[in-house]
Amino acid sequence: MYESFYGLTGKPFQLNPDPAFFFRSRGHGRAMAYLDYGVHQAEGFIVVTGDVGAGKTTLVRNLLRSLAPGNLVAKQIVSTQLDADDMLRMVAGAFFGVQPELPDKSTLLLGLERYFRRLQLEGKRALLIVDEAQNLTPRAVEELRMLSNFQTNERSLLQSFLLGQPEFRQIMQQPEMRQLRQRVIASYHLGPLGAEETQAYMEHRLGLVGWRSDPTFEPAAYAAVHDATEGIPRQINVLCDRVLLAAFLGEKHNLTESDVSDVARELRTELRGGLTDEEADAAATGLPMPAYAPTLSLVGGRAVEAHAASALASGSASAVLINGLAEQVHLLQQSVASVARTLDQLRTTSSAAAAAPAAAASANASAAGSANVSAAPSAAASIEEPAQAGGME
Repeated sequence: MYESFYGLTGKPFQLNPDPAFFFRSRGHGRAMAYLDYGVHQAEGFIVVTGDVGAGKTTLVRNLLRSLAPGNLVAKQIVSTQLDADDMLRMVAGAFFGVQPELPDKSTLLLGLERYFRRLQLEGKRALLIVDEAQNLTPRAVEELRMLSNFQTNERSLLQSFLLGQPEFRQIMQQPEMRQLRQRVIASYHLGPLGAEETQAYMEHRLGLVGWRSDPTFEPAAYAAVHDATEGIPRQINVLCDRVLLAAFLGEKHNLTESDVSDVARELRTELRGGLTDEEADAAATGLPMPAYAPTLSLVGGRAVEAHAASALASGSASAVLINGLAEQVHLLQQSVASVARTLDQLRTTSSAAAAAPAAAASANASAAGSANVSAAPSAAASIEEPAQAGGME
């Protein structure tokens, strides 16, 4: 939606790992050097770990793009909680394609070895990339290690890259992983981007789609992006994509710290199931929820509706999309308003229940006062006015 408004040739912050957008930060550059070293060694295991969204998949895809495709047959699998036999079938399926029948383990191993040897005779070699390696069971890891035993007199027939989240580093230290650790020739942990790298990353991706400083980002806006995302590339992409969408809907050409912070707050609210920061903190500590305002603005709800009406009147090409977004925002606002009314009813009920004992005590006190008045008629005139005042309270 915002690409044509800002004169961009494509989406700069897409979530799909695209090696064309690879950014060589200090950490990514070192990780690339380790991978390149491992590929040229043509043996053993290469382990790369990093937080979710740190750029591990983009890193490997960028490496594969730089290699001669005729000399390397690379296949990638995403592991789940697979046991040993299932892992072998996954590997066979990756290299052979989908098999109509699933042979037994010995047949799978013989078939894989023949395939790898045939590649070797053709002057090629096999590379297996296992993503989400932290999900591998110990038996599945052992099967991968056994596959590395397929060798000629000169070299291994299969090399493996293991990509995993930080917990995979702890898994690798377990006693049963000792034999695998001995086969690891390079290992690297991919950390987050620093503040300056975050700005360079954003400008790098924007530049690849023809950005000409429209919109501009104030220095504090770059800092706000880093603070909100902690330098994780995928989170930067999510936040910046929404910031540009909000800026487009607001027809802004200069983005400030407030623009970024507002969108970051909205994203946090969405991830918490609609709870604001205050409400999430209260829920975490068990405190009463703060008063709920029956409004929600993903990108400035009323501004969206006004912009959509203007776009429809002018007949712009994006009018239908904008109107659809405005309708979604309106529905969300109605849902939040309904929740707010329910919360108000609950508060009213709770207040009434809390006030009931006090009301009963007041009634008892009034009854006792009336009895005293009956017992002393001569004092009725002096007591009557205060008793009525007390009843008014």
